[in-house]
Amino acid sequence: MPAWLPRAMVMALALYGCFQLGSWAFYQLIGLLTNILIAFFLALAIEPAVSRMSAHGMRRGLATFLVFLAVLIAGIGFVLLLGSMLAGQIVDMVEEFPKYLDSVINWVNQTFHTELSRVEVQDSLLHSDWLQKYVQNSATGVLDVSTTVLGGLFRLLMIFLFSFYFAADGPRLRRALCSVLPPARQAEVLRAWEIAVDKTGGYIYSRGLMALISGVAHYILLVALGVPYAPALAVWVGLVSQFIPTIGTYLAGALPMLIAFTVNPWYALWVLGFVVVYQQFENYVLQPKLTSKTVDIHPAVAFGSVVAGTALMGAVGALIAIPAVATLQAFLGAYVKRYDVTDDPRVHGGHRWRRGRPVVSRIRSAVRGGDDAGRTDADGST
Repeated sequence: MPAWLPRAMVMALALYGCFQLGSWAFYQLIGLLTNILIAFFLALAIEPAVSRMSAHGMRRGLATFLVFLAVLIAGIGFVLLLGSMLAGQIVDMVEEFPKYLDSVINWVNQTFHTELSRVEVQDSLLHSDWLQKYVQNSATGVLDVSTTVLGGLFRLLMIFLFSFYFAADGPRLRRALCSVLPPARQAEVLRAWEIAVDKTGGYIYSRGLMALISGVAHYILLVALGVPYAPALAVWVGLVSQFIPTIGTYLAGALPMLIAFTVNPWYALWVLGFVVVYQQFENYVLQPKLTSKTVDIHPAVAFGSVVAGTALMGAVGALIAIPAVATLQAFLGAYVKRYDVTDDPRVHGGHRWRRGRPVVSRIRSAVRGGDDAGRTDADGST
C-alpha cells in the first residue's frame, strides 16, 4: 500500500464529512437566510428615504425608525380596511342566508316536485355526521392555525429587526465590508451597492406611485357605481395590481367584481371593462414614463423573473425577483462591454439580400419563367 493512500482516504472522508455538515447546516438555516435576504432588500428599498432624512441633520437611527413607523401604520390601516370590508360582507351573507336558502328550496320544490322545508333541511344539516366531523377537525385545527399565526408574527418581527439594523447601520456595514477588500474591489462593491439601492428603491417608489394612481382611478369608478367599501377595494386593487406583475391587475380586479356583482350583475361587467382598459393604459402610457429611469426591464423578463423567483423561494421570491433582476441588469450593463450592431436587414426582421435581389423575388422569377416556358411549349405544339 502506498504511504500516501491512507492520508488521501482520511482527507477524502474529512471533506465528505464537512460537505454533509455544511449541507445540514444550510438546510437548518434556510429560513433564517431567507429572512435576512428579505430584510436586506427592505433595507435597500428604504435607504433613499433614510439617507435623505439623515442628510438634513436627522440621526440615521431616528430616520429609520420614522420610515418603519410610517410603513407599519400604512400596513395596519390597510389590514383594518380590508378586515372591515370582509367582516361586513360576512355579516351580510349570514343575515341573508335564510332568504337564499328559501329561494333554493323553492326552486328545488318547483323543479323536482318535492316538499322540502327550511326547518327539515336545517335539522338534517345540524345532525349530519359530516358536520360533526368538520367541527371536530376545526377544533383540532385551531391550535395549528394559532401556531402558524404566531410563527408568522415572529418571522415578521425578525425581518423588521434585521432590516432596521441594515438601514440604520448601513454606512458602518459598508465600511466593515470594504475594510477586508483591496481598494480596487472596494470601488466595485460600493458601485454595486449603489446600483442595488437605486434600482430597489426606484422599484418600490415607482410601484407605490402607480398603486396610488390605480387606487384613485378604481375608487372613482366604484363610487360612481355605488359599490360598497370603495376605499378598501381601491387600496386592495392598487397594491395587488402593482406588486404582482403582469397578472396582478386582473387578480386584484376579481374582488371588486365580486362585490359589484352583489349590487348589480351589470356593474361587474363595468368593473371588468374598466380593469382591462386601465391595464392597457398602464402598460403603454403610464408605466414606461414612471419606470424609464428606475426599473427599465422588459415585461417578459419581469414575468419570467417572477415565475423563477416563485419556483425558488415562493412568495418571497416573487416579491424580490424584479428588483434583483433589475440590479443584475444594471450591474451587467455597467461592466459588460458592448459593440455596435452591424447594418444587416436581419437585425430588423428582414431578409438577407443576395446579388441585389431578395430570395422571394428570385423564387417568383423562377416560377414565372417556368410558366413562360410551359406556354412556349404549348404554343409550339399547336
